Amino acid sequence: MDIFCKIINGEIPSYKLYEDEIVLCFLDINPDTNGHCLIIPKKHYTDINDIDLDVLKHIFDVSKKIKKLLEDKLNIEGLTYIQNNGDVQEVKHFHLHLKPYYRNNEKKSVEEIYEILTK
Repeated sequence: MDIFCKIINGEIPSYKLYEDEIVLCFLDINPDTNGHCLIIPKKHYTDINDIDLDVLKHIFDVSKKIKKLLEDKLNIEGLTYIQNNGDVQEVKHFHLHLKPYYRNNEKKSVEEIYEILTK
């Protein structure tokens, strides 16, 4: 079982930003930037080749909500979406990275960012 399945099952804690019956969104524990988060399907799909298209659409619908949250709470100035496959995919469970961009990125802890995003 991969780390994302364990997060979904509650075996590993996470900084949840959004959850519904299909997906979970949480902050990356080793972020590249403030607010770097992941959206993962609750059902295990390895990569882009086996994910259901309705689930993929739902992930991108949720990403719009998270983008708005990041804009409103963190004043991001841009957002990069990254989805890796094959050898470059560290965790073999489909996931979409949302990496905020800032002209000036004063690095904060994951805990500080979580507090800002959830209050």
